[in-house]
Amino acid sequence: MFFRTSHNFSVFPVAAVLAAAACGGVHGERAPSAAVTSAYEATDDGGHVVRLDKPAQRIISLIPSATETLVALGAVPQIVGRTRYDVAPEVSKLPSVGGGVDPSIEAIVSLHPDLVVVWESDKRQALRERLLAVGVPVFILRTQDTSDVFRGLARLGRLTGHDSVATRLAKSIRDTLQAVQRSVAGMPNPSVFYVVYNDPPMTAGAQTFIGQLIGLAGGHSIFADLDKLWPTVSMEEIVRRDPDVVIVPIGEFKTNALERFRGLPGWRDLRAVRAGNVVTVPANLSERPGPAIGAAARALAVAMHRNQSVRTP
Repeated sequence: MFFRTSHNFSVFPVAAVLAAAACGGVHGERAPSAAVTSAYEATDDGGHVVRLDKPAQRIISLIPSATETLVALGAVPQIVGRTRYDVAPEVSKLPSVGGGVDPSIEAIVSLHPDLVVVWESDKRQALRERLLAVGVPVFILRTQDTSDVFRGLARLGRLTGHDSVATRLAKSIRDTLQAVQRSVAGMPNPSVFYVVYNDPPMTAGAQTFIGQLIGLAGGHSIFADLDKLWPTVSMEEIVRRDPDVVIVPIGEFKTNALERFRGLPGWRDLRAVRAGNVVTVPANLSERPGPAIGAAARALAVAMHRNQSVRTP
């Protein structure tokens, strides 16, 4: 995943994140192409209305965060396949269909799914067309910002027959986000560079869920002025903007992050690296826009304010 602001500018207005959470997430949502008329009907992020005669009973999610959402909804018995990137223990013994964007069509079809959840970011949508051609319902999900999390939660709840669980889960996530916001109120607002990749450097934009959670947790991205979701930036510009904190998702780096950056040209010149302010967060937590975004915000708050007394829920 993959961004800058002035020192007094938050990565993303906290109120906007919480407002999106409160209303189920409307930021950036395209208008439904048709009204919902069935208890098991929803409009996906490609603008297609998906109608089921009954709750989906044989689901394959090609999006790890959506798989985690299904698990949190209590839909584990309804999941019949996974991707190689799914880490939830509840689905670890299920057959793998391969990657999220390059799965085996044959493996999917052999599991006889009645719903397959696919990435909105797969612009070609060739996978969707191939699955529809053999009669498999497909639901497209966008996974870029926090509003996508709440919107996806509500729609997966509807399609799987877990509406009430989805409502309760959304409230729980919203409560956690608000608690994290309160926990950092009045604390310093550190400038942050979130490392998606280090070579070439890539970071998370202000309109992504990572950028939004950083802002909610009391920090601000040094690249929040860029308009790309996941921009690649130059090492020279990172040095010029000189963040207070460098955040590294564990999983992207196998060795000690601080020692690694201290040995890399450019990175070792950063104030954060010289001061030892290279902090880590679990990649499977911080980089998955699903039901654990409250826990991700909490981890980011602790990472950015580790010299402060952060009391998180």
